[in-house]
Amino acid sequence: MKMRRNFAGIIALSFLFAGALAQAATVTGTVTDKTTGKPAAGDTVVLVEPMSGMSEVGHVTTDAQGHYTLNLPGSNPYLIRVTHQGAEYFADVPRGGGSDDVAVYDVAAKVQGVSIDTDILEIEAQNGQLSVDERFFVHNTSSPAMTQSSAKSFEVILPADAVLGDVAAQRPGGLPTNAKLVPDGAKGHYAFNVPIQPDQGDKDTLFQVSYTLPYTSGKYDFHEQVTMAADNFAVLMPKSMSLAGGSGASFQSIQADPGVQTLLMKHVEAGKVINFSISGTGAMPREEQNAQGDNGPGGAPQAGQPGGGIAPPINTPDPLSKYKWWILGGLALLLAAVAAFLLRKPADAGTGAAFGFAAAGTPATYTTPGTPAAKNVALLNVLKEELFALESERIAGTLPPGEYAEQKAALETVLKRALKKS
Repeated sequence: MKMRRNFAGIIALSFLFAGALAQAATVTGTVTDKTTGKPAAGDTVVLVEPMSGMSEVGHVTTDAQGHYTLNLPGSNPYLIRVTHQGAEYFADVPRGGGSDDVAVYDVAAKVQGVSIDTDILEIEAQNGQLSVDERFFVHNTSSPAMTQSSAKSFEVILPADAVLGDVAAQRPGGLPTNAKLVPDGAKGHYAFNVPIQPDQGDKDTLFQVSYTLPYTSGKYDFHEQVTMAADNFAVLMPKSMSLAGGSGASFQSIQADPGVQTLLMKHVEAGKVINFSISGTGAMPREEQNAQGDNGPGGAPQAGQPGGGIAPPINTPDPLSKYKWWILGGLALLLAAVAAFLLRKPADAGTGAAFGFAAAGTPATYTTPGTPAAKNVALLNVLKEELFALESERIAGTLPPGEYAEQKAALETVLKRALKKS
């Protein structure tokens, strides 16, 4: 009996010791200003918990050497959010604690070395309207490296009669999330207030906006204008539609996807107006059509495609290859809506946006652990990961088209219902 009591006491002490260790877990690191190469002293460092609505569970300020230490209240996943000169930077906390250094950059309203790598318009025409998804891939190769951030970090000019739809943004290496697009002077002029951080290797900043245009006449004249120099300007549309370039608009056709027309202009100067006309109707091909390719009746290859006529040479460089996930995925804006829900900051949280992308002052809600809202967050997170995995398998060619279409439709249905309930 005595041995049992001792054994029970040992177990109790073990649990207490383990609990003490869990409570004692910490994350520590150094915040470095990569612009100056010096420690970032006096920056705010916040520990946030993504699965509870990005609630703040710890808060410190870096010392003179840029060091910080935060206690981890549990074993859940956490993020570090550092605010430097008004801009926010994030890093994952190692599970169980450990070291977590964060790089930040000085901020300026305008930074030399910021330019558009590629401006892509994906266009469809059905039921008397044009649907346009426009994506801007923006480089920041500033030296010394700095973050461009202001209420007008990135300006866009859309057609004056455009009806805005979804808007999204993504920092280098980050998740898509909600962004704010505000009117900026003349009709059709807008601005994002999302910071443009320095590139991370080949990863740059993405801005995305969808809009519709009236198309009752079966023809539309575009007068596109880029607000900064662009290496590439591309138009993607169904093969049943036509594009006619206006004065000074010289497009070349490239084969980026067998079921889609891809027309490309190179080296567009800042402020240049690109005039072109769109005619015809059609929708972007679905996966089943892509799997069959552009073969003619009976499966015979058409001229200009591999196996018939003159095909593009093997290993021909594709200027848009690095963007195929976004161009062909078809889920970018849907996933942005998911992330917009998942990563909203609490209304009474401290300074800064939910995940560094959301506009300052954007309304949001708080989710308490264990509530239906928190459960929805977990569900949406799982669905988001499944959608990303599904797209990855499709692009890699490891998932049959029929199975892909079936799984995608099912996931989208559940996702939309979850978003509607939330």
